[in-house]
Amino acid sequence: MNPRIKKPGRAGATHHWNIEAVVSDLRHLRTADHERRAGPVKLPSRKALVAVMEGFSAALFPHRLGPVDFTEEGVDFFVGHTLDVSLTELLKQVRLEFALTSGVADLIDPESDRAASVVSAFARQLPDVRALLDTDIRAAFDGDPAARSIDEVLICYPGVTAIIHQRLAHILYKLGAPLLARMITEIAHSATGIDIHPGAEIGERFFIDHGTGVVIGETTVIGRNVRLYQAVTLGAKRFPTDEHGALVKGGARHPVVEDDVVVYAGATILGRVTIGRGSSIGGNVWLTRSVPPGSTISQAQVRSEDFHDGAGI
Repeated sequence: MNPRIKKPGRAGATHHWNIEAVVSDLRHLRTADHERRAGPVKLPSRKALVAVMEGFSAALFPHRLGPVDFTEEGVDFFVGHTLDVSLTELLKQVRLEFALTSGVADLIDPESDRAASVVSAFARQLPDVRALLDTDIRAAFDGDPAARSIDEVLICYPGVTAIIHQRLAHILYKLGAPLLARMITEIAHSATGIDIHPGAEIGERFFIDHGTGVVIGETTVIGRNVRLYQAVTLGAKRFPTDEHGALVKGGARHPVVEDDVVVYAGATILGRVTIGRGSSIGGNVWLTRSVPPGSTISQAQVRSEDFHDGAGI
């Protein structure tokens, strides 16, 4: 055997990571964090919310997003069972958010369970969400010549995935569970590259074509029959600070996009401006002012001239 080649041993046997010191340092940091927060913090689970959203999606569209092995007679049973499992898990996650924000560890008193009221209200709105999503899917099918079927739109288009998550998250946002709502839209953001804040108000027949890089801010208001293309930003123009230099939270700071507007790829619209009904905003436009209904906004044309033999000099 070559004396310079060591015989392999157990994994890590020849390494000295000084684990004890690292564990000790992490414990001190963790303890200091707990002292600032008045105790350990148990956060809602992203993994659980991924499963919850898969359940709600399957319950809303059982023939397309549900299992393939149930009979027509078993659809209602599947929907009911899936909703029960998903709503029960959602209740656990809402309780965790409320415990986090209130500082109270136990919020499951049945006589005063605000979380249960929130989830019950959420469940009652699921048929309305399904009806809204039907208009979004139809808008995508009608607006994209590459779409061969409604089914293709639902199961393939990232914009539809993002909208499903946002419409469900928006209900939780309005009901007072903004952390869960944000987690749900960020799950879709990670999967699709489309970032829609759960606070955004979005009308029916909303279509995001292609979608990668779309950003829609918290206080955005979008009317009906609006179409966005990839890399569109509906954002804030500025971020005011208080006397201590901290950002002032809240306030209407994102655009209002009225009905029947199209915003093409790469356009950036910033601030509380209004894009009038029926307007068309061209690709890569940078817009920080309101435009009246029926406007067509495009980049300034690039002037190109051919200079040769000394002409123009």
